[in-house]
Amino acid sequence: MTEILRCTSCHTFTMTPLCTCGGSAISVIPLKYAPGDKYASYRRTAKEAERKAQGVL
Repeated sequence: MTEILRCTSCHTFTMTPLCTCGGSAISVIPLKYAPGDKYASYRRTAKEAERKAQGVL
C-alpha cells in the first residue's frame, strides 16, 4: 500500500490497513470534486447524521 491511512480508533497515521492499536485504518485522501456529483446530497446527509450522533452539531 502506498497511501497514508488514518486509524479510526486512535487517529494516528499509518501505512498499513491495521493500526498497532488494533483499529482499522481508512484513507485520508478526499474524494475528487465533480460539479455533477449525483451522490453528494447522500454523503452530506450521512455526515450530518454522524456528526449529530457524536454531538458536534
